[in-house]
Amino acid sequence: MAAGATIHTFQVSLADVDRGVYEELSLRVAQHPSETAAYMLTRVLAYALEYEEGIDFTAGISSVDEPAILVKDLTGRITAWIEVGSPDAGRVHFGSKLADRTVVWTHRDPAKVIATWAGKPLHRAEDIRVRSFDPGFIESAVAAVERRSTMIVSVTEGQLYLDLNGQLFTTELHERAAG
Repeated sequence: MAAGATIHTFQVSLADVDRGVYEELSLRVAQHPSETAAYMLTRVLAYALEYEEGIDFTAGISSVDEPAILVKDLTGRITAWIEVGSPDAGRVHFGSKLADRTVVWTHRDPAKVIATWAGKPLHRAEDIRVRSFDPGFIESAVAAVERRSTMIVSVTEGQLYLDLNGQLFTTELHERAAG
């Protein structure tokens, strides 16, 4: 963990009806000093919403060679490259070449994120998924984050219901292709 990082713990009850995923997760998340609370919360939600066997946080913001989240199979092969925020085209291109699937979760305007990649090479751009929330959702939910947080994450019919430390937030989950 990075020196000066703030450690957060999240007890997450995940019920993703759309994917048939039901898990109890205990996450210990280091928030790097240069990482915004909005980015950190997006990272935690991306982990929950992409949850599958072999998922793990990486060094994230501290690493130039890895995304925020990776999924590896039992042999160590990367099956999913999951970026958070507004990654540059080079990272997304690299991840798309390495992994079976590439996803970007952003708390920013997805059209603006995709626009920064215009004219740059993106391996299998049509397969890269950019996922986002309604405008203002993350900013509202960030106010409820504590050092020790309890989350209930429920997804049904493309709708996310987030109970964060007793406060309820809802958003539609949006998805578009990068290319």
